[in-house]
Amino acid sequence: MSFEIRKIVSYRETTFIEGGRAGDKPVTMLGIAAVVTNPWAGRGFVEDLKPEIRQHCSALGEEIVARLLREMPGDTIEAYGKAAVVGAEGEIEHASAIIHTLRFGNHYRRAVNAQSYLSFTNKRGAPGTSIQIPMMHKDDEGFRSHYITLEMRIEDAPRANEIVVALGAADGGRLHPRIGNRYQDLEELAAEGDTGQ
Repeated sequence: MSFEIRKIVSYRETTFIEGGRAGDKPVTMLGIAAVVTNPWAGRGFVEDLKPEIRQHCSALGEEIVARLLREMPGDTIEAYGKAAVVGAEGEIEHASAIIHTLRFGNHYRRAVNAQSYLSFTNKRGAPGTSIQIPMMHKDDEGFRSHYITLEMRIEDAPRANEIVVALGAADGGRLHPRIGNRYQDLEELAAEGDTGQ
């Protein structure tokens, strides 16, 4: 039983101005989503999801990554993330089963030579629901400048027996980041004598 792909959707946006001020360079965010048949839908409670994960998650990840890299070269990607939305006949665990596996995510990490984990969302939704792909810097999760979210929707997905599986990429962070990073916070707290306890 494979992840039958009904359609693949891409969404791209480029932001030039934020807060009334142009950025030093525009930032482009890209989302690639595959709408797949949920292999566990309609089967009642499935105790072991691993057979389908082992058989098909790697191929699905490879396919989505290949399409993403055709639209945004890997050496330009600074932030990345993933998301899955399961339809009404499925469990959130079904969405999680696809994207929270090394078989799926490692294709993306290797393709962009990433050091950070892939940030994520997984939820249940009806056709047209918001698909939110949270992203962070591919090499350092402490860079708050790259905490950025791509939002897209597919008007006819997910159907009740489907899962939308998406990857997101950005060629930069927010246009005018001004809140510093986690390391600066730690230094400031240490200087103030805050031990975090």
